[in-house]
Amino acid sequence: MLDLNLEGKRAVVTGASLGIGEAVVKMLSDHGASVTFCARNKDAIDSLSKYKSENATSSIKGHIADMSNGESTENFIQETLKEGPIDILVNNVGASPSRNFLYMSDEDWRDLHELNLLSAVRCTRSFLPHMREQKWGRVIMISSSAGKYPSAALIDYGATKSAMISISKSLAKKYGRDGVLVNSVLPGLIHTAMWERAAGEIAESTGSSAEEVIKKNGFSVPIGRYGTSEEVAALVVFLCSNAASYINGSAIEVDGGQAGHI
Repeated sequence: MLDLNLEGKRAVVTGASLGIGEAVVKMLSDHGASVTFCARNKDAIDSLSKYKSENATSSIKGHIADMSNGESTENFIQETLKEGPIDILVNNVGASPSRNFLYMSDEDWRDLHELNLLSAVRCTRSFLPHMREQKWGRVIMISSSAGKYPSAALIDYGATKSAMISISKSLAKKYGRDGVLVNSVLPGLIHTAMWERAAGEIAESTGSSAEEVIKKNGFSVPIGRYGTSEEVAALVVFLCSNAASYINGSAIEVDGGQAGHI
């Protein structure tokens, strides 16, 4: 029987106000973990904090934090550590603006790297020492299929997501002997607010509707549809569990079979 029990584990999920982050928080809680998460939206934090898992040992606590800001990130880290050490870290926070390379400023590049990449670096650097000390830990980078298959419209986004994969593989080699497993999850077309926004932008430029764009894009996936946040969260929970005790340094796609490489 698969051991997916996370009772007694403390987890952190960044950027969990909705979509994949929200689903990960709920599913980790359902499997027994006590979860601390952050977001910028207080209403979303209050709503998710009220989620009641069937697992009586778990708890959920949210903090307001802007992970694109180093000081705000550090405050979140320190507030979290006051409550105790962390066993599981899911670096989920990120943004994916669609923009033209020729019109992107240095500040645009710096801002996205602060949010998507440096937030993960800062959190991992802070929470990893305890994992090493206790000889058990899990770090999950929520990357993207764009990290392997760069898009012309998401140049800086793809660069940050590729860097997350690279960092996770390096950390996996460095700390695997300490019992700390580091992996990347690469969502493909997942029906989230991000993809709804992208579909809306395409619809506006083509004179169609967002619903039509989403349906058409779904046909490009062998399964024939967008994935759900819960389908991504299921992989995250598995990688955080003892059932995945020999998976380390992997970059696993959740894309319905869309990736074409061997």
